[in-house]
Amino acid sequence: MPTLTFHVADGATLNFSPKALVIAGWAGRDAASVEHHIRELEAIGVKRPSTVPCFYPLAPALLSTDATLSVPRSDSSGEVECVLLATEQGLMVGIGSDHTDRRVEAYDVTVSKQMCGKPVSDTVWRFDEVADHWDSLEMRCWRVRGGDRALYQSGSTASLRDPRELIERFTGASTLPVGTVMYCGTQAVIGELGHGDAFEVELHDPVRSRTLKHVYSVEALPVSE
Repeated sequence: MPTLTFHVADGATLNFSPKALVIAGWAGRDAASVEHHIRELEAIGVKRPSTVPCFYPLAPALLSTDATLSVPRSDSSGEVECVLLATEQGLMVGIGSDHTDRRVEAYDVTVSKQMCGKPVSDTVWRFDEVADHWDSLEMRCWRVRGGDRALYQSGSTASLRDPRELIERFTGASTLPVGTVMYCGTQAVIGELGHGDAFEVELHDPVRSRTLKHVYSVEALPVSE
């Protein structure tokens, strides 16, 4: 498995080989917000989930800190998500994007997520440093399309289930196994859901006055019909 290098905000360097990757879906705390996102996806043909939250296991090799993401066609889009990394140095949190093929999502959600790499910031925070004020963190995503940069998603982590709850629901325990990466849910889209030439994702901590960012461009590969 490829080893990724992360920079911890306190100056440490982390060499990390992901062993498992899971996406937590429908992870909102508020039932109305979850329903809003379900309807967004229903509008493009995605079936309703049987349970919420749910967990999609994916190939860990999809995790990437690269600045370019190659995808088939122009049918995919990003989703800003907090990302947990269970490492030998403890639990870390980064900001990433659950980039998903929307065309395939209409008939198979798991396959649609498996088709795209999962971007994540190469700088992370120690989870213990934000655990006591987790609900004050702010998530944002900008989409660049045709040269125009526009706010695509914005919201507080308070709108999503606490990551410690997601860990317990997924594992039945209070910790993630070392080597596991979990994406922890997204915010509602502002405007139209869909393709972008680039996405910028951000996690801001107003208590410690610091921000995690990741920017990636999307390379749509030609597909023969």
